[in-house]
Formats: sequence, structure tokens, C-alpha cells
Amino acid sequence: MTDFTMFGLRPVLMTTLEAQGFGTPTPIQARAIPLIMQGRDILGLAQTGTGKTLAFGLPVMHALLGAGRPAPKTTQALILAPTRELVTQIAETLEGFARKTPLKVQRVVGGAGMMPQIQKLAKGCDILVATPGRLLDLLERRALTLSATQMLVLDEADQMLDLGFIHALRKIAGLLPKDRQTLMFSATMNKQMNEIASAYLDRPERVQVDAPGKPADKIDQSVHFVSQGDKARLLETYLKGHPEDLALVFSRTKHGAEKLMKLLNGWGIEAGSIHGNKSQAQRERTLQGFRDGKIKVLVATDVAARGIDIPDMRHVYNFELPEVPENYVHRIGRTARAGASGHAIAFCAPAEMGDLRAIERLMKRDLSIAGGTPWADDMAGAARMAARKRGGGGSRGGAPRPAGTADGQRPARAKTGAKPGGNRRGPGKPGGKERVRHSA
Repeated sequence: MTDFTMFGLRPVLMTTLEAQGFGTPTPIQARAIPLIMQGRDILGLAQTGTGKTLAFGLPVMHALLGAGRPAPKTTQALILAPTRELVTQIAETLEGFARKTPLKVQRVVGGAGMMPQIQKLAKGCDILVATPGRLLDLLERRALTLSATQMLVLDEADQMLDLGFIHALRKIAGLLPKDRQTLMFSATMNKQMNEIASAYLDRPERVQVDAPGKPADKIDQSVHFVSQGDKARLLETYLKGHPEDLALVFSRTKHGAEKLMKLLNGWGIEAGSIHGNKSQAQRERTLQGFRDGKIKVLVATDVAARGIDIPDMRHVYNFELPEVPENYVHRIGRTARAGASGHAIAFCAPAEMGDLRAIERLMKRDLSIAGGTPWADDMAGAARMAARKRGGGGSRGGAPRPAGTADGQRPARAKTGAKPGGNRRGPGKPGGKERVRHSA
């Protein structure tokens, strides 16, 4: 498909596509949209920033425009995403296409008032975009039923698993009709994701346009070897080298992000932060300030940053390397959006050499060296051991955390091979009492 007109989308959607300047579909859109319109289940794999939202959003809206109106407290299509920011991004994109249609798009996230969300859902909606934790809250309060839901979309499914949402997903799946269309999209794929796909999808079409873990080709990636204590001043130097450009800086922890933000402000750099300790309103105000250019530097954790889509952002700094190498791909994917170019620099302290090697193995390439000299194995090993002794575990000090966690969230320990109740392969085995952590 070389043109959106070839899909057979409804005229009102085509009018909006034209008005917003969309002409040629991206590879994931070209391959996924026709299959979804045929009613197939989809496992879509594409790097971040390649247009996955419209890849599922357009065919979902096309299908619902031919359906009846939703009943009170129901939704015809459910889209689940791991973070508040990604929910907001998806909902705003779909709302732009729904304005000239009868379709109603609603969003629900944690950190926002419960009663206003309950009131909005009372009339029913065509498309509901939600984080898993808040959705369960609303289901438990009987503010919503999923009995009439025809389509389920899991966006950034790998991140939902990393954040321990497997129990929530199983509960939600058990409340959905068995006869539904399910679409799962992700930037990365691993054994656990394969197991989830086999449980949730019915004979899915696998649509893969880039090798898992491959970052955008237009991102200039490099690494600067620097001691942990010298990272802040090095970051200051880089940021003051492009004072008018927007930059995103990644920290591993909530407290680290807040401390770094305050330090940068003290040095005269306009910085803000988003992480799990911020309310939804605070996060939205900070992001809007970043989009408007009032804030030049945004310091964020992995969880809070998933879903940030700002085309003008050219620089990503990994102030601390992620313990999960796939998260590096998601981090740098915040730049070079929609075909633009970008720069990503990783700061590597001695204790992070193992993390750097894991990232390079995933991408099958070595990062170019922007500064410093790679740490010798004996120095790297000693630094890692010292960090473990200081923190009682972990790779760089602080409380030890299992791989796959972020922003202080605890991962689920359930087996992922069991099939969830309510899917088309029959009910799964009931689990024990579960404690669900409510969504960011």
C-alpha cells in the first residue's frame, strides 16, 4: 500500500487524514491496517515512533463507524497502555479523528479524580483508552462493563509486562467476550511476549517491519565514559552546548530524577521532571511546558516517559543506563520521531559496563565513543561489587531491584504461559489472591 486511499477507509477518516497532512502510510500501517480491517488478530512489532497508533486506531474507528451506539457503562473498543502519558497521547490522536464523527473517545488513568471518570463512562463510549490499574478500579466499582467490547488493543505490551501488569491483564481478559478481535503492538519481543501472544491472540498475523531492538536509523548514538560523580557536570556541558534545543534526560529512579532536575535549575538550566511521585496534573503541566519550549530539559524515569511524542526534541541523554537493554531502545526512540534526525548520548560509569555491553549485544553494534575511555574489566568489576555492598545488591547502589522494574514498581511473579480466562481458547486456571498495583 502506497497511499491511504487504497485501504478503503470511510470518507470521514480520509478527510481528516488529508487535513492533517497524512499521505503515505508507514510500513507498520501499510501492513497492519488491511489485516485488521479483515477482522484478523494482529501481533504488530515495530520500533517506537513509526506510527503504531494510527496502525490500530484507523481500522478500529472504521469498524465502529458501522456499528450501533454504545449502551450506558459500556465501551465497544478497549485500548490498554502502560502509562498515563501514553494513554493521553493515544486518546488525543484518536480524538482528532473522531471530532467529525459520532464516535466518543474517553480516557481513564490513575492520578486523576475517580468521580469525573465514572460520570463520563455512565453514558457509554465507543473507544476507551485506559491504564490497567485504573480500569480495574472502575470495573470493581461497577462503573463499567466489558460485556459489549468487540475489540481489544494492547499497546506497548512488553512494557505492561515489565511493570507487573500481568495479573491485571488476566483479570481484564476474563471480563471480555470470547468472540472479540485482539490487537497486540510492541516495540520489542521476547519469550514472555510470545507466551502472552499465544494466550491472548487467535491465529494472529505477525506484522514485523523492523528487527526487535533496532532503533531508528536517523539517531546518532554515542557513549561517553565518565565516573558517576562527574555525570551531572558533564550533562551541564552538553546541555549548554545547545541551549535552545529540547532535551530528554533519563534517570533510573524517581528520587534521582527529582534531585537532578533541581540541580540543573540551580545551574540556570530550565528543567522539569516527570516520574511516579508526580500527580497526573503535575505531569501534564510539565509536559505542556516542555512542548511549548518553556522547559528546555525534561528529566524522566522510564515509566513516566513512555508515550512522550514531541517531534522537535533532538537530544536524549541516558544519564544512567537502564538495567533492561530493551528500555534503551524505547528511551532513544523519543527522538527522531516521524523521520526526523536525533542524537542520543549514554553516560557510562564503571559499574555500568555490563549494562552497556547488553545494550550493544541487543542492537548488534557498538556505540561510537563521544568521550572518555572504556573502563577496564577490573575497574568495572570492582565498581559493581562496591555498588552491591553499598546497596545490599543491585548494580549501582541503592536498594536491589529485579530486572524489568522501573519507577519503584514491583514486577509480577506469575507464570505467563497460562491462558487468561475469557479468551477464545477457554478459561484459564484461577489464581490466588492478587494484589494489583494501580497504574501510573
